[in-house]
Amino acid sequence: MDKGKKVLVVGSGGREHAIVKSLAKSPKVAEIFCAPGNAGIANDAKCLPIKVDDVEGLVNFAQRNHIDLTVIGPEAALVAGLADAMLQNDIRVFGPTKGATQIESSKEFAKMLMEKYGIPTGKYKSFSAFEDALDYVKKGSFPSVIKYDGLAAGKGVVIAQNLKDAEIALREMLHDHKFGDDKVIIEEFLEGPEFSFMCFVSGEKVYPLELAQDHKRAFDGDKGPNTGGMGAYSPVPFISEKVKNEALEKIMKPTAKALMDMGLPFCGVLYGGLILTQEGPKVIEFNARFGDPETEVVLPRLESDLFDFINYAIEGKGFIPQWSHDAVIGVVLASKGYPGSYKKGEEIKGLENIQTEVFHMGTAEMNGKFHVAGGRVLMVTAHGDDLPEAALNVEKEIKLIECPSLFHRTDIGKYVLNTESK
Repeated sequence: MDKGKKVLVVGSGGREHAIVKSLAKSPKVAEIFCAPGNAGIANDAKCLPIKVDDVEGLVNFAQRNHIDLTVIGPEAALVAGLADAMLQNDIRVFGPTKGATQIESSKEFAKMLMEKYGIPTGKYKSFSAFEDALDYVKKGSFPSVIKYDGLAAGKGVVIAQNLKDAEIALREMLHDHKFGDDKVIIEEFLEGPEFSFMCFVSGEKVYPLELAQDHKRAFDGDKGPNTGGMGAYSPVPFISEKVKNEALEKIMKPTAKALMDMGLPFCGVLYGGLILTQEGPKVIEFNARFGDPETEVVLPRLESDLFDFINYAIEGKGFIPQWSHDAVIGVVLASKGYPGSYKKGEEIKGLENIQTEVFHMGTAEMNGKFHVAGGRVLMVTAHGDDLPEAALNVEKEIKLIECPSLFHRTDIGKYVLNTESK
């Protein structure tokens, strides 16, 4: 493809910042727009005052400005049917249709697909009535996994250790409708280490990316409530190439084919939230887009041109991406109180001293200075020859940031770090 291409990235978080930075490395990309973007992304792309679910506004912008490629970040845009509208208007887009996005937007749909096509996952049952769900949990064993069926910004999963925890979760989801009016899935608890496996998918063509591991709990030692992700690292040394290939052949490729067979061809990023059990890798969940915060540690390891990679994937052409052997760890700095209520507005000092990549998640710029504007605020990343070195490097960088209203986990990658240091 020739030079001078225009790209539109849809979204406003750290994931989109990482996508923008990676696309900016391509000699073929002349201009990058981000809708709506954030204060940090504004340093790397032209931010637009268009919301991610403003389908008409985004399509109109892409048409007027002759956008060559649109990359959709968040699930809200996919569920709004942005990819469908782009395709209907002959705009090249990397992101699945609303129908294919059901693999993420409905956990019941995903479970039914896996059951029908023999894709390994835990046993489950769905409920729409609080009393029925509670009665089922009482007859089962603990821990029990309770998931809100629809989208819940990464917070609709509870691992209930006892009946009290289960009842609170079910009451919030089915009685109080905390996330909406969808059903609840109660799943078998699977044991083993978790890992994230993202693949570019176009129909039945599947292009695997490097693995990562995300840390969902708010505090050190995997304590506290679930969040949108407090940090991640890549590679994942305890997942062998054999296990990765097994996951590719038994989970990711069959899922892409299943969606094709159902008349819902997938084009975009299929994210497998997987767990390595004693029986082999199984699915915990699927997402229909780049993971966050995994993208922020995987794309910095990509040595190939992301613009080329995406376009070859859309066209279903052969492409083998090249990856750095570096290890990357990313740590999220979040507002104290997150994922509950938190204060906004405090100035973030010291960012100009950071030598490694920082991805903005929830910042605002006022008078040339960055301020806290969200729950997850920044993700500081660092490279190293191995994960222990990367962990030391990222902690050094974080210490340069001054903002008392932020907190972060100090044990991202701890499972691997403890193993590697022995």
